[in-house]
Amino acid sequence: MPAQKQYQGARKRQQANFEELSLEIGNKPPQAPEAEEAILGALLLDSENAESIVEELEAACFYDPRNRMIFEAAHELLTKEHAPADVVTVAGKLKALGNLEAVGGTSALAALTENVGSAAHSEYYIKVLRQKKIQRDLIQASYKILKDSFDDNINVDDLVDTSQTRLYDAIQSAVRKDVASIEDILQAVHKDIEKRQTTSGYSGVPSGYVTIDRVTQGWQKSNLIILAARPSIGKTAFALNIARNAAVDHHVPVAVFSLEMSCLELAKRLVVTETGLSADKIKGAIRMEDYEWQQLEYKLKNLEKAPLYIDDTPSLPIMEFRTKAKNLVHNKGVQLIVVDYLQLMQGPAELKGLREQEVAAISRMLKATAKELDIPIIALSQLSRDSVKRPGSTGRPQLSDLRESGSIEQDADMVIFIHRPDALGLSENPGDREKTMIIIAKHRNGEVADIDMVFKAERVKFIEPSEALDVAAGKIVESRMNAPEPGLQDLQSSANVAEWE
Repeated sequence: MPAQKQYQGARKRQQANFEELSLEIGNKPPQAPEAEEAILGALLLDSENAESIVEELEAACFYDPRNRMIFEAAHELLTKEHAPADVVTVAGKLKALGNLEAVGGTSALAALTENVGSAAHSEYYIKVLRQKKIQRDLIQASYKILKDSFDDNINVDDLVDTSQTRLYDAIQSAVRKDVASIEDILQAVHKDIEKRQTTSGYSGVPSGYVTIDRVTQGWQKSNLIILAARPSIGKTAFALNIARNAAVDHHVPVAVFSLEMSCLELAKRLVVTETGLSADKIKGAIRMEDYEWQQLEYKLKNLEKAPLYIDDTPSLPIMEFRTKAKNLVHNKGVQLIVVDYLQLMQGPAELKGLREQEVAAISRMLKATAKELDIPIIALSQLSRDSVKRPGSTGRPQLSDLRESGSIEQDADMVIFIHRPDALGLSENPGDREKTMIIIAKHRNGEVADIDMVFKAERVKFIEPSEALDVAAGKIVESRMNAPEPGLQDLQSSANVAEWE
């Protein structure tokens, strides 16, 4: 049996590694032989609890190779052949696999059933075996990290990333399942449907825009969302609005990786958006009045308390990003990451100079990170000039306009474009100055849509048309309150303001 010999060889190599480590540090590998024998005895005697035992444990939880072979035989009987697992049937299965003599024969199986405590202790034995497995996995991971750390041929960024992954996998290995049946998956789906029917709100991280959230149900876990536009259209502003809405209004921890602007510049933009004060006053070009200082202090209270984290490392390598992202998720509870922007990240060193392949590698890594950390990642991206060069075009972007790599479109779960014809010089109508269209061009798990939006440049803020009308109405009311008796000319002026906004 080649497969069986291959398994036994791998097991011997693993055993040799543990013995080598034991000699180096002077300790035995973590193990609980009494608990292993007790749980196997309970499995062979108690047919009612046998299935729950094999569901809670896996073969790797047993350190002794003989106990591991016995468990695997019982597991196969219960899960694949739907047969009982007792001394007779397990002995027959071991014999068929050629392992009966290796475990000590039928007498060894019978001996396991003689020293079994109460079945109520099974839960405790299971907990002990799972803990010992985690300890052994951590030892194995640490040993591999130690060996790789002495290897000068391994890139340091790769070493840090793989080291973190190995430790994370070792901790999570006790709760992971390699394969899930469709029955189990459908049960989980049914529970999720029930939950969504009985609870209000969105299933993902809210964007803060009702129309967008109605289409997306919020930014979904493990999704890579590409937010693309031509330069100076408002990618960073829109991304900051999204981050601010999630962190301030919904108290969702958000991390922003800014590769283009410093954290000070981003913070000033947030201050302008939050306070409503002009950018010139925030930058110091115009002196602020006393009441504006009070307004600044009052308006920033919520922003100061928001769980918003900014990293402004320029030319951030993708491996360093993964390391920082993992730390933010595990230590700060971050549930949404924004990257500004994708083309400024550094890909693998071996792809230096191969720009399209480098961008493709970055895109794949961003998607893998979103899936591994189970959070949405919004990555900003540049668009090529093709959208404004197409004959007779209105400048409306297409998926083919994503710059430098077609894999961005392939890896993304959602692609969103920001389209402002006036900013591209494609509109001569003054009324179009603030008009913006948010185009959901790709939506793997939902519908595509065109969503109207208004961009208030003086506040660096995107708002929905209904909110823009409320702002315009407020200005009209304010102007009427300040004017004692508005005449026909004043009313006409107010109407023009409403139309402009």
